[in-house]
Amino acid sequence: MPVQTPKEPLVSQDTMWAIEKSAAAPGLSRITAPIPKAGPKDVRIRVTAFAICGTDLHIVEWDDWAASRIKPPLIPGHEFTGIVESVGSEVTLVKPGDRVTAETHIYCGLCYACRRGLPHLCQNVLILGVDRQGAFADYVVIPEQNVWKLHPDIPEEIAAIHDPLGNAVHTALAGPVAGLRFAVFGCGPIGCFAIGVLKASGAALVAAIDKNPMRLSLAEAMGADLMLHVERDAVVPAVLAATEGRGVDGMLEMSGSPGAFRDGFEILANGGRVSLLGIPSKPLEIDVAREIIFRGATVQGINGRWIYDTWYRMEALLLSGKLNIKPVITHVLGWSEFDRAVELQRSGKAGKIVLRRDHP
Repeated sequence: MPVQTPKEPLVSQDTMWAIEKSAAAPGLSRITAPIPKAGPKDVRIRVTAFAICGTDLHIVEWDDWAASRIKPPLIPGHEFTGIVESVGSEVTLVKPGDRVTAETHIYCGLCYACRRGLPHLCQNVLILGVDRQGAFADYVVIPEQNVWKLHPDIPEEIAAIHDPLGNAVHTALAGPVAGLRFAVFGCGPIGCFAIGVLKASGAALVAAIDKNPMRLSLAEAMGADLMLHVERDAVVPAVLAATEGRGVDGMLEMSGSPGAFRDGFEILANGGRVSLLGIPSKPLEIDVAREIIFRGATVQGINGRWIYDTWYRMEALLLSGKLNIKPVITHVLGWSEFDRAVELQRSGKAGKIVLRRDHP
């Protein structure tokens, strides 16, 4: 579904290039928009690179979720990096010229969850590119509290995908890892990142389960020990054989597939943990007594990233040299190739796609 654009929009001193969901219908539009203004506690960032997320594809296609959540006109995009262009009068954390990315869950700091140290579960959260104007543009404005200053050794393409990498770090490190065995269901970019995090953190075995051969090859590149195709391999017997019949200590569910839930509990060792990040398309049935209570399982819902514990762990893993996520970045394109990036992402023939600024 192409981005509607008869020609590149003309940008003046007070306007910027952007990609917008202009109407409640499929597709996006390239537009000229006013450069956003920053308040006293805000940071305006000149975007240098962004990435496309599954959420952005929902917005492009205008499915039921998008129709129920998105209020056009909206500039999507929440995975990005850039350079601080200007700061509000009360900002002290960063200065113009700093390389940054952002925690894109904009939290209120005052609700019950925030006051208990759980801002990633803020009851009044606004998500960049979903509930407020996002980063598919020359400039984006973020509250100072959400800005993450980048270490100089973090390259641009990795800086642009701290948001999904943070999801993976949060999910993988939601319990003990070293010396334990895991299964990861769903080897999209976040699942593959999680495999890398598990292996970098000392997991004894990681089984990767998916139905896309390319994604399984990416999982192998990230260090998975056992790759299983859900339509060709007997997942449960294979994992049990690889774990001497004991099952895995942790199951990370990244797909939202009903079959993954079923198989995941079947291979879970007694006392194991289940960390759920994938979103099912409809309610699921589960035998609570058999799969959770009698198994003594810990079941965790994973939402976003711990702010900012996950970010410090993510940075430490990247700088340690033990976590290399570059194999998952299969394409680095220009902003002018947005249409191609969307089609590649939709086709399942790409891992993570990063788009760099290719106009002045």
